[in-house]
Amino acid sequence: MIHVCSLAKVEETVARTGAERLLSLLAAGTDVLRPASIMRENHLHLVMHDIAAAQDGMTMPGEEHVRNLLDFARRWDRARPMVVHCYAGISRSTASAYIIAAALAPKRDEAELARTLRRLSPSATPNPRLIAVADALLGRGGRMIAAIEAIGRGADAFEGTPFELRIDG
Repeated sequence: MIHVCSLAKVEETVARTGAERLLSLLAAGTDVLRPASIMRENHLHLVMHDIAAAQDGMTMPGEEHVRNLLDFARRWDRARPMVVHCYAGISRSTASAYIIAAALAPKRDEAELARTLRRLSPSATPNPRLIAVADALLGRGGRMIAAIEAIGRGADAFEGTPFELRIDG
């Protein structure tokens, strides 16, 4: 099970779910305190901004970020949950949860997975750059991109409501 939340809800989400893995996707200079229950080797902190096109002074999500995310997800034994978060729990984290579910359930339909994401999180607006890079690395032929485009932009929100995404549907 993947639990998605904002930075402000990390401690509470890890405690509530008993998660053993934590994926943080934050801009440089945004600190995250790893909850004591998460071992250092079970926390991946990827530094990037929530942008889809290059901008001066900002770190665009790239292939190295997605490869690290996929490697981290594939080492997960799934015995206990993973928490995935970004600053607001709306864009980088929802994209990453979608990518992890697609990678770990390769036969799962991309459109069904995107519709499930929308149902679980009305504010989800997955970062399109993360999705595009993952689509290429996973050999999905544009289907992940099309599926996320089909669900459109999520409802306006300052912070996403925490939700859980099952990998196998």
